[in-house]
Amino acid sequence: MPRPIILGVVGDSAAGKTTMTRVLVRILGEERVTAVSTDDYHRYDRKQRAERRITPLHPDCNYLDIMSQHLRHLRRGEPILKPVYVHADGTFGPPVYVDPKPFTIVEGLLGYHTAEIRRCYDVRVYLAPPEEMRRRWKVQRDTSRRGYTTDQVLKELDKREPDSAEFIRPQERYADMVVAFQPPDDGGGPDALDAEMILRDMLPHPDLSPFIGDGDRGITLRERGTERHIGVPGQMDRDIAAAIEEAIWGKLHFATHLRSDRLGEYTVGTELHRSESLALVQLLILYHVVTAKATIALGGVGPRADAGDADKKEKEKAVVEL
Repeated sequence: MPRPIILGVVGDSAAGKTTMTRVLVRILGEERVTAVSTDDYHRYDRKQRAERRITPLHPDCNYLDIMSQHLRHLRRGEPILKPVYVHADGTFGPPVYVDPKPFTIVEGLLGYHTAEIRRCYDVRVYLAPPEEMRRRWKVQRDTSRRGYTTDQVLKELDKREPDSAEFIRPQERYADMVVAFQPPDDGGGPDALDAEMILRDMLPHPDLSPFIGDGDRGITLRERGTERHIGVPGQMDRDIAAAIEEAIWGKLHFATHLRSDRLGEYTVGTELHRSESLALVQLLILYHVVTAKATIALGGVGPRADAGDADKKEKEKAVVEL
């Protein structure tokens, strides 16, 4: 079996990592995806962190060496015994045996912190919503799902800010895709969030220039050196959104079985919503993941410009370990 494809989704707490990846897992097939949270590699539980006055965002609060080792094993198609962190009460559960599947999705706080970890990914995404919106999302999530009060969440956010600035946000520079959802200038609900993307040339991105439009009817595109900055209006014309999706699916003619209307879906409470901008971002990520899988299946080293160097280092590492 060709080696698994590894997608990384990194961002600060409540940046939208799970919302971004949940539909991708369903489209690729839960039986074909290994999901790994880097939060599982915390060194201390919630009580111990409070005693030591350390936040989970600090590298010293995480077993980054074990995380790196496990990702290398998964990349080589080897099973791991993964730790489990329980967010509900901040403790650790029993470890679980994880058998690698065709796709691995890794999400968390420090997924790009070291070069050794970064070399494990085929596709690297970083989520960077405006801080005001991220803080609002974190309050909503932690008060409704994790048993915190609003004051506790806000206090914790303030305590984490120095580590966030020093260790989390700088990882953005290592991503192939940087995604920032933000409210449009004219307001609008969560269904209408604009998406600002930075696409870097470490991956061969599809050409979206034919869909540049005016106002809220199409995307915007700006070239900045080796980066493409793309703006996707949340209230984009549905016909234009459909045309962009059709063009990208046209490049995935070998994966038409994955076509799904679930792209862009998310829930608020028990209500199901759809966002055109989220759907396009998810489709771009899916494009890279599926293209990477096809490249590996045909005997290539991977889609990234440095994929050959990454696989060479992996082979050298395997020889040393043997």
